[in-house]
Amino acid sequence: MDAREIFEKYAAQKGLRHTAQRSHILDVFIGSEKHLAVQELYDMVRKKHKSIGYATVARTVKLMLEAGVCREVDFGDGVTRFEHKFGHQHHDHLICTVCGRFEEIFSGKLEKIQDELVKQHGFIQQFHKMDIFGLCSNCAGKK
Repeated sequence: MDAREIFEKYAAQKGLRHTAQRSHILDVFIGSEKHLAVQELYDMVRKKHKSIGYATVARTVKLMLEAGVCREVDFGDGVTRFEHKFGHQHHDHLICTVCGRFEEIFSGKLEKIQDELVKQHGFIQQFHKMDIFGLCSNCAGKK
């Protein structure tokens, strides 16, 4: 199933009717490759659909999170962001503590080590994330 099907199935299971507003919000979110705060998503949605309010966007993001369509991302700056999960391989983040720049990283070697650690400790993994905080090359060069 794709993100839309998962979201619509989840909403139906919750007894929520299909609305054009939720569909528009989901379309804008899925169409973005950014890590978006609710306010940023709202601003993007409002450019195309002036009648959609902030509360509707916030509730829809909560539903997308509950449905498993997106995940929360915390870059340590006090802003909760969301990224969509479908059509992307699992990745982790390098986050600059000075300018806030981030890089998505994927390492098969690191994933293998994490899997081995989980197995070694008899742990049943549900999910994981790794965020490394430090200085990007630009900010490190300025110090």
